[in-house]
Amino acid sequence: MGGGLREMNVTEMIEIVVVGAHLSGMTLNHELTARSGLFHRLATTTPDYRLYALAGGPPKRPGLIRVAAGTGAAIACEVWTLPAAGFGSFVAAIPAPLGIGTLRLADGTSPKGFLVEPEGLAGAEDITAHGGWRAYIAGLAGKAA
Repeated sequence: MGGGLREMNVTEMIEIVVVGAHLSGMTLNHELTARSGLFHRLATTTPDYRLYALAGGPPKRPGLIRVAAGTGAAIACEVWTLPAAGFGSFVAAIPAPLGIGTLRLADGTSPKGFLVEPEGLAGAEDITAHGGWRAYIAGLAGKAA
């Protein structure tokens, strides 16, 4: 093919970072596995993100937002891989105020991943101090016991 365009290999996998309901074993993880998603690795963001428990649901959902240096924390996440077609259908189904952007991970990589629009933080609870969604959910379970 001319013009310098690269043909995409149909087996090419695209990384996507998840921080909440799509994590392994969580409520929406099936949306990744149904699209031939594969768990790739555990990771953390660089320390310039804040994590919020968004209003509404079910399911309970977090929102990750990048903030100014020194005002955030490293947030636990998972990196999954999806085939290009699966990535496209997955991203097309993401409801506002969530979206996909480029995240900065502590390992120096910058894969695509979930972010929240600032408007989506209305009524949200800042849960950054938990360090991740699993820790926040575990804390909720502890309160209920």
